[in-house]
Amino acid sequence: MKIAVIGAGYVGLVTGAGLASTGNKVTCVDIDEEKINLLADGQVPIHEPRLEQLVRYGLAKQNLSFSTDLGRAIRSSKIIFVTVGTPAQVDGRQDLSTVDTVCEQIAGAANGPKTLVMKSTVLPGTARKIGEKLQTSRHKIAYVSNPEFLKEGSAIDDFLKPDRVVIGSEDQDAIEEIETLYKPFLRREENILVMDSASAEMTKYAANAMLATRISFMNEMAAICEKVGADVEKVRRGIGTDRRIGNGHLFPGVGYGGSCFPKDVSAILYLAELLDCPAGVLRATQHTNDGQPNRFVERIKKHFGDKGGGSVLGVWGLAFKRDTDDIRESPAMKTVKLLTKNGFSIKAYDPEATENAERELDTMRVMLCRDPYGAVTDVEALVILTDWPEFSNPDFNRLSTLMQKRVIFDGRNLYEPKTMAQRGFLYCCIGRPTADPST
Repeated sequence: MKIAVIGAGYVGLVTGAGLASTGNKVTCVDIDEEKINLLADGQVPIHEPRLEQLVRYGLAKQNLSFSTDLGRAIRSSKIIFVTVGTPAQVDGRQDLSTVDTVCEQIAGAANGPKTLVMKSTVLPGTARKIGEKLQTSRHKIAYVSNPEFLKEGSAIDDFLKPDRVVIGSEDQDAIEEIETLYKPFLRREENILVMDSASAEMTKYAANAMLATRISFMNEMAAICEKVGADVEKVRRGIGTDRRIGNGHLFPGVGYGGSCFPKDVSAILYLAELLDCPAGVLRATQHTNDGQPNRFVERIKKHFGDKGGGSVLGVWGLAFKRDTDDIRESPAMKTVKLLTKNGFSIKAYDPEATENAERELDTMRVMLCRDPYGAVTDVEALVILTDWPEFSNPDFNRLSTLMQKRVIFDGRNLYEPKTMAQRGFLYCCIGRPTADPST
């Protein structure tokens, strides 16, 4: 099958490389010529485990190519995936200008029947509006809503071995066409969920809103645990074994971030307001998440007291989660900015996100380090903000030697408090009693 993927960003690259891996002829299109040249040379400008290998495999098999020529890609393809960005505006609305432009270009360039597959995240009702644009074409262009459920850090497995594929359309021929495209990735046909386009669009938002809500719920439980002396990790395991609840997305921390949860919660809240729906749960989810970095910084400030300003802190982690270089809406970045605003100086390290972070941070107050131990040398406390695997089992003896004081504020609950106290560290984490070696 000849396929065009419009937008060579995170979703577009994973989609294009994934579809090419099963023998389809895929052309990924983007307006960024420098990016296209890098990709054509097998270099992937974003960090995602196994993505570069999959891109190079597609190039070697001559099933994957990259281009800036949108019209040519449209004309030479039967199926066209749209994977362009839909960024949030200040009031939560989506900016669909790029989606609109691309759909108009598809309608104008089509030289025969096409199937447009919307992979970009768009609000319910968008399919109807796009359908009106597609009707201006001289040729039939079927519309399919096919939301992505890719997790940064495990996107390749999510695409190649999906737990479900949602296909939303009112065109039966297009549904069957996309079902055939995805069958190589699915062992059970019941994992292909066919529905109308509005329901497919809503499914994406409902999924992300639910996951975001679980995270904020656990952060609220963690705050209560701290007040009553309970251990949120034990509570998490206690409720996660309930089959009605499960254990996914129940880890407390400094909040959720990235390109999806914050933007999607804001967008569905905007839609709810337009439709005069209260959406109180989602408003509470957003409110709790927005406050998490502040709450964590307040704990650090309380420890240092009035003399905190001017103290030097080490920070491990700037990406919004492990296995990515993405700092969009990163709670780690928000925490660092709050710390510098409150007078702290920072020495920070992240395995992948340093280059992206450098563009946003005040380098007068933040020193970006090349290794984790450089970031803790002569600091008065270590602050852990991203759960990278290399932070899970550091050389604690070396930390003790390098740090001025053995104090750790762990926003990801990587260690056991009792063990940390035995090692001589004052250990403050989320929703668990502080471990103090002096007691």
